[in-house]
Amino acid sequence: MHVGNLRTALYTYLQARHNGGTFILRIEDTDQGRLVEGATDIIYGTLKATGLTWDEGPDIGGPVGPYVQSERMGMFKQYAEQLVKSGKAYYCFCTEERLNELHEAQRAAGEMTHYDGHCRNLSEEEVAAKLAAGEPYVIRQKIPESGVAGFDDVVYGHIEVNVSELDDQILIKTDGMPTYNFANVVDDHLMGITHVIRGSEYLSSTPKYNLLYDAFGWEKPVYIHCPPVMKDAQNKLSKRNGDASYQDLVAKGYLPQAVLNYLLLLGWAPEGEQEIFTLDEMIKIWDPSRISKSPAIFDPLKLRAINAAYIRALPPEEFRRLADPFIDSAVHREIDRDLLCANLQPRCEVLEDIPPQLDFFDAVLPYDAELYRNKKQKTTPESAKEALTALLPVLEGVTDWNRDAIFDACKAQAEAMEKKNGWLLYPLGIALSGKSRTPGGGTDLAAMLGKDETLARLRTALAAL
Repeated sequence: MHVGNLRTALYTYLQARHNGGTFILRIEDTDQGRLVEGATDIIYGTLKATGLTWDEGPDIGGPVGPYVQSERMGMFKQYAEQLVKSGKAYYCFCTEERLNELHEAQRAAGEMTHYDGHCRNLSEEEVAAKLAAGEPYVIRQKIPESGVAGFDDVVYGHIEVNVSELDDQILIKTDGMPTYNFANVVDDHLMGITHVIRGSEYLSSTPKYNLLYDAFGWEKPVYIHCPPVMKDAQNKLSKRNGDASYQDLVAKGYLPQAVLNYLLLLGWAPEGEQEIFTLDEMIKIWDPSRISKSPAIFDPLKLRAINAAYIRALPPEEFRRLADPFIDSAVHREIDRDLLCANLQPRCEVLEDIPPQLDFFDAVLPYDAELYRNKKQKTTPESAKEALTALLPVLEGVTDWNRDAIFDACKAQAEAMEKKNGWLLYPLGIALSGKSRTPGGGTDLAAMLGKDETLARLRTALAAL
């Protein structure tokens, strides 16, 4: 599910909940050629995972079902034929070959491609004869030949277009199926939709929608068009780059509520400085007039920062549950995972950051003795040898193997040697991991690894020195 799609769902949900309205889930699948198996399940799963529960929909029913457009096919053609009778639509018998030739000629002349109204003024007798002969046809909307079509949008204000710029769009295709645009207008009316929230790419289609509402004599909904989500100033966010799908983000270790919180702010600004909101808080503060007209730039660093705040707020047992699969991918030996997670949680922004930090647990990778050199801790390879030599019997003598007992023993040894703790413990961390940065200091790593593995690594490190 594209994050732009999820953001639209969030804004729609907030609009409904803030005003005590009804949030409706409708599956729009009239374009059968673009159907992807399992896509509907992904929509259900994503909305449930993010807490955007619906009041009416395909799975729970409701008073204006069915809520899957392909299950509503029988009714659309009669509405199109109603427009034909009232002179607001017409049968078009143009072949695909004629339309291709027309558009090629228009392109060659540097014009926009559009239908030329060839069948617009066929007589009733001509239409009847063609229908009787079984000629394939579509039903097209009859756009007025002059004037303007205008509408008010909550975000973009009043918008007007000259109707001469609008195409006589197809309402019913040759297979009898409605086009997406036509099915939406009819379904929005029949389902009593009061507010339509969607991407700004539909701004250009809205005048045609409104002409359909006028043709039927139906009340128009309130329109709220959202700015596009962009990768940068020139490029729209695309699923192909692996960052535009909600599923991709969750697989990387972003939390559903953090993604939702970030999407709230992607083109919408709250009052004040607060940026972390629960769903209930979002409902209270929601105001569609605060949606920006400008394109929203997807900022991975901002998303990481919000996700980090959510991770740090997790109960320890919930962080452990979420972190375990990522630990499993990197660690294949018994370690103290609760202690590991206690160290990881404050250091973790996204769960996929976890595995690269743990590559030493299975085995210490080769490292240079210069790694022991640290100005702050005043350590060198030579001092590290002295420190580890002193530590080995101390750690051998620790009977109750836990972090506090290990630290107390090491601290006592540092005091006996009249050294600072870091002078003794920094080399211990290097010996156990072969890395200068680890999720926890030397005593934490020793507690995680267990006594036998700690002593074995210490002896190996000393031998190397």
